[in-house]
Amino acid sequence: MGPARRIAPWLGLLLLLLAGFAQADVFRPAYLELREAGSDTYDVTWKVPAQDETTRLALYVVLPEGTENVTEPRAVFVDGAVLERWRIRRPGGLVGQRIRIEGRATTVSDVIARVERADGTSQVERLKVDDPHFTVAAPAGTGEVAWAYLVLGIEHILAGIDHLLFVLALLLVVRGARRIVATVTAFTVAHSITLVAATLGWVHVPGPPVEAIIALSIVFVAAEVVHGLRGKPGLTARAPWLVAFSFGLLHGLGFAGALAEVGLPQVAIPVALLMFNVGVEVGQLLFVAAVLALGALLRRLPWRPPARLQYAAPYAIGTVAMFWVFERVASFWG
Repeated sequence: MGPARRIAPWLGLLLLLLAGFAQADVFRPAYLELREAGSDTYDVTWKVPAQDETTRLALYVVLPEGTENVTEPRAVFVDGAVLERWRIRRPGGLVGQRIRIEGRATTVSDVIARVERADGTSQVERLKVDDPHFTVAAPAGTGEVAWAYLVLGIEHILAGIDHLLFVLALLLVVRGARRIVATVTAFTVAHSITLVAATLGWVHVPGPPVEAIIALSIVFVAAEVVHGLRGKPGLTARAPWLVAFSFGLLHGLGFAGALAEVGLPQVAIPVALLMFNVGVEVGQLLFVAAVLALGALLRRLPWRPPARLQYAAPYAIGTVAMFWVFERVASFWG
C-alpha cells in the first residue's frame, strides 16, 4: 500500500469536513480597486459578494482621514455581487496611508485590494481575515511584483479545496514515484497552457460551466479510485498522465478565473503571470509532498485500518464533488 493510500481514510474525511466550510474554488472574495485618476484623485471600485441587490456581505471600506467624495457611490448588482463605484480626492494622495475594511463579515470573506497607479504599476494585497487593512505603497519594483503574485498563487491553490481533492484523488490511483511525477507534470503542463491562454485573452470560456466540469472531473477520478479498489482499474490507472492532462486544461481555466479577479499590472504582465503560475505549482507540490510524507509516516504505525475504510476517501471526495456539480449547474440560472 503506497503512502497516499495509507493516509487516504484520514485525509479524505478531513477534506470532507473542510469542504463543508468552504465554497470550493469559486473564487469570490470582496474586491477593492483604487485607480489613480489624477493629482490626489482616485476612482474607487468596491465589489462585495451578494445574493441580490439588498442582501450583501456587511463589508465597508474605511478611507484615511481627509478623504472626500468627489462623486457619490453608485451601486449595481452584477454576477452575484454588489458593485459600487465612486471618485475620491485626498490632499497629498494615498501613498503611505492606511485603508481598512470593517463590518460583521470581515471574518468570513477574503478581501483582495488593488491600487492601480497612473504610471501603470500596481499594488496587490490579500488582506488577512483577522486584520483586514493595508498601507498604500509607493511604486514597486519588478521583484516586489513577482513576490506578490507568487504568494497569491500559493494562497490560491492551498485555499482551492476542489483542486486539492482532484490531486488527492489522482494520488490514490497512481502508484510508483515515476508515475506520480509523470502525472503531476502532465497536470502542471496542461493547466499552465490554459492559464496563460485565458489570462491573455486568447481563449474565452464562461466561468460557471468550467467550474461545474472541474467538480465533475473530481467525481470521475473518485469513481476511478473505487473501481481500482474493487480490482477493476480504469483509464486513470492505465494512463494517469492522459487523465491529468485532459482535466488539467479545465483546471487551468479555473486558475485564470481567479487571476482575473485580481488583475495583472500593465507594466509587468509576463512577470506577474509567470510568478502566479509558479506559486500555484509551489502550493501544489507542497500539498503532494505533505500527503506522501504523512502516508509514509502512517506506514510506520503498528495499527492497520480495516480494508473497507479505504473506501472512505473516494466516497467522501466524490460526494462533496457531486454536491458542487449540482450547486454549480444550478448557478447557471441563479
